[in-house]
Amino acid sequence: MATPTRIGLAGLAVMGQNLALNIAEKGFPISVYNRSTSKVDETVERAKKEGNLPLYGFHDPESFVLSIQKPRVIIILVKAGLPVDQTIKTLSAFMEKGDCIIDGGNEWYENTERREKEMAELGLLYLGMGVSGGEEGARNGPSMMPGGSFEAYKYIEDILLKVAAQVPDSGPCVTYIGEGGSGNFVKMVHNGIEYGDMQLIAEAYDVLRSVGKLSNAELHQVFSEWNKGELLSFLIEITADIFGVKDDKADGYLVDKVLDKTGMKGTGKWTVQQAAELSVAAPTIAASLDSRFLSGLKDERVQAAKVFESSGVSDIFVEQSVDKNQLIDDVRKALYASKICSYAQGMNLIRAKSVEKGWDLKLGELARIWKGGCIIRAIFLDRIKGAYDRNPDLANLLVDEEFAKEMVERQSAWRRVVCLAINSGISTPGMSSSLAYFDSYRRESLPANLVQAQRDYFGAHTYERIDVPGAFHTEWFKIAKQSN
Repeated sequence: MATPTRIGLAGLAVMGQNLALNIAEKGFPISVYNRSTSKVDETVERAKKEGNLPLYGFHDPESFVLSIQKPRVIIILVKAGLPVDQTIKTLSAFMEKGDCIIDGGNEWYENTERREKEMAELGLLYLGMGVSGGEEGARNGPSMMPGGSFEAYKYIEDILLKVAAQVPDSGPCVTYIGEGGSGNFVKMVHNGIEYGDMQLIAEAYDVLRSVGKLSNAELHQVFSEWNKGELLSFLIEITADIFGVKDDKADGYLVDKVLDKTGMKGTGKWTVQQAAELSVAAPTIAASLDSRFLSGLKDERVQAAKVFESSGVSDIFVEQSVDKNQLIDDVRKALYASKICSYAQGMNLIRAKSVEKGWDLKLGELARIWKGGCIIRAIFLDRIKGAYDRNPDLANLLVDEEFAKEMVERQSAWRRVVCLAINSGISTPGMSSSLAYFDSYRRESLPANLVQAQRDYFGAHTYERIDVPGAFHTEWFKIAKQSN
């Protein structure tokens, strides 16, 4: 390789390999490097097999860095935290002023902001870029969320526009997100919304299976049908596929043999922590996180099932007689309405952070780049983009005219599903907390007046009145004593 390559990529696990091959396939010669050299050779081999792509492997960091044209741009895809710092240290030793590092992992946004400052002191540019779409997205077109140095973004804009997922009516699924750690923050909330989405779909499955007694073949049919309408999305599509897969080791369907314990990498937890920090209600996302925690207690749940079975609690599982077609339609509507709440919570969280940090993030543009390549890609992101196009300062997706109308049309079905689940002893924390969110948000008066009175009673925290301005404190205890 005599001429320098256009870009470098370090870290050749699944995402790194696929993204490198995607970049090479789009016509950009790329240098790759990995600490364990077998991964380098494997990637070079794949590049040959997949069409003699212009990908060049290096076994040592120095020759890797020097093989890239100046100003050099290197994407790193390694585990978040310390491994990122170590990789930066290794590579930056051979880099020069004006070169640029892009972290493509799921990193905590404050780490990105710290690294951007550290790099600036060395004269290097830095971007934190969320990449969504998993293995398949990385190879064929992910959704990408770069934040940090705008100058650095301009270096590689031409590459990102070609490598990103392409959506016919709205273009490549990438945009410059904003300054600092905004790219990582947006990707984190994207993952939080994804947690909510997956939990809601699992609840829909549970109700249809447990109350509606649908078989896997019927579930496959229902989800395939749903994927042709308003619920059309990547997650509904893969769910339909899962219900169609037979077990290759025994009779029946594979989904029934999968252990009911959900893993997680941490972005969902960060999202809920950030929501609490910013005082933004995100109950659907929080419920999905709690559900993952509870799923992890498999042994305890097995024991609890025995305790409550022997004490007769299982008798509350009333065999509800239901009209199957009505139930399927109700669950579809409940799922859609609940999803809107989950996205509304995520968008509000992004906006609150944007205001706090002065990032000036464009929510409609985020909905646009999530339309392809990413895990939460869905037809109704078009509608979300439309809502923010109509009103960039929209307080909440729920009050957009179109969405408000849809919530009203679906609320009876939604309530029926949640009541049916509760009466059948089936937990639907995502759907229930979405409904509670909707019901709290649309009420002019909440019982918070009592909570505030309690706070003033025991802690003299004062309260405001609805009829007179100012802060008030009442000696509740003394007055109560006197009247007794």
